[in-house]
Amino acid sequence: MEENHAIIWMRHGLRLHDNRPFISAISHNYKIAFLYVFDKTFKSPIISYHQAGFLLESLEDLDKQLNAHGSRLYVAEGCPLELLKFLKKDSGLKHLFFEQDCEPIWWKRDGLVKNLCCDLNIPWSEDVGHTLWDPDQIIEAMGGSPPLTYNMLLQTIECMGEPPKPAPNPDWSNVKFWHIPSPIGTSSFRIFENVPSCSDLQLPYDQCFLPTRRIIGGEKRALRLLKTRIKHEMDAFSSGYFQPNQSRPNLLGPAMSLSAALALGVISVRKFYWSLREAFEKVYKGNLPFWHHVTGQLLWREYFYVMSRRNPEFDKIDTNPICLKIKWYNNEEWFQKWKDGMTGYPFIDAAMRQLNQEGWMHHSARNAAALFFSRGDLWLNWMEGARYFAEKLIDSDWSVNVGNWLWVSSSAFERVLNCSSCISPVTFGRRLEPSGDYIRRYVPELLNFSFEYIHEPWKAPLEIQEKARCIVGKDYPERMVIHEEVARDNQQLMLDFRRQTLVKLKRAPPHCHPSDEKEIYHFFWMPEECYHTHA
Repeated sequence: MEENHAIIWMRHGLRLHDNRPFISAISHNYKIAFLYVFDKTFKSPIISYHQAGFLLESLEDLDKQLNAHGSRLYVAEGCPLELLKFLKKDSGLKHLFFEQDCEPIWWKRDGLVKNLCCDLNIPWSEDVGHTLWDPDQIIEAMGGSPPLTYNMLLQTIECMGEPPKPAPNPDWSNVKFWHIPSPIGTSSFRIFENVPSCSDLQLPYDQCFLPTRRIIGGEKRALRLLKTRIKHEMDAFSSGYFQPNQSRPNLLGPAMSLSAALALGVISVRKFYWSLREAFEKVYKGNLPFWHHVTGQLLWREYFYVMSRRNPEFDKIDTNPICLKIKWYNNEEWFQKWKDGMTGYPFIDAAMRQLNQEGWMHHSARNAAALFFSRGDLWLNWMEGARYFAEKLIDSDWSVNVGNWLWVSSSAFERVLNCSSCISPVTFGRRLEPSGDYIRRYVPELLNFSFEYIHEPWKAPLEIQEKARCIVGKDYPERMVIHEEVARDNQQLMLDFRRQTLVKLKRAPPHCHPSDEKEIYHFFWMPEECYHTHA
């Protein structure tokens, strides 16, 4: 009798909970095999060594969970098209299930895979699960155009209704597995006997698994962290505020962020969203005013996915229809100092060194570092900053990373070049972590500076610098720019460009206008005193 074989193709969505392709395959009574492919054929976005380590840990976790149920995670390397041909010919593959990868960087791969499935008479099923809503449905609800402001997104999703709840957990008693045979005599792909190691993939182990990295991969670990995070959120709800990980971050405590797990789909965004909503309902007894504040960071993530969905040039300037064509500086020396955390601004340097060591830094620190790099101080091309973040971040996510840089640099999603305010790298750092211990951890040259001078060591008298065994300009760099001066100059550059843009277009571009001033403060999570403002 012909076997009823199906593949669950794991791309993102590296989890067993809220896995709609898995539930669908069970409901159709297929014998199932889980497959992950290290794709060597189609161009994919930059993946950092930190994220590669997190990915391998997550694959190991999936494999162990499947082992407990009598199966395994099959991991292959090579061309997914050739692998599908092999599975059809050798095993009579009957169905391919996968979760939607909604970003345009995956269009070519997915289009060719779907076409091949049609040619080989293999039915395929694609389920939405990496986003809260289907981005295409949001765009169609807007008449075929994406919501060009965050407030438009909120209005649209309020009309559409809540996102679907997570899929139920699988009934393992109904799950049947099959074994994928090893291919013979092919050079277009290979199937590993186990989850591959760094050496199998020719990745540097010492960079993928740096001992300084604090965020570890795996679904089981992510679900435990979600429980801890929800308790943290409920404590905040009870105290009358929202999103404590953003509004009152602990930069020195254990990592509470689930962003790396969300980026690879190790945790379900819908499970996270509904866990937050249900926790809020418990505290407020069903009254849900301002619900979008509770889930704000997830909705910003959704917004950037929607904005990139039909824009393959989202990460570009000249060919990106929503990006303003600002003329940025090109200064390799400045770029290198920023990358190395040697700007002379302790909070910025601490953030960049944490990024290099751990592959992560807090959302607010990212915004501060990105604003310093672009329109705030250095006036460097945001594309280069975004590329460097992508090379280092453990939670590197093409749409979200690029979207954040577009917003912070005033290239899109922000009031059209109204640059009268920008973050002070001193005041903002002091507000986020006033003790200075964050700086002391990542900028050990400043370890012995007191609270009074830790954020502004250049103000310390020479005798205090000598006592701290750190002379500014010798043991720690002088400020590469004077913030108050360059912020004023950059404001003028923005205002000049704004006038030219308004003359040319006769109006402000619709995609460069936040809903109101509160949106700016909400995005950056800071009070007004953290801004350096020019009259």
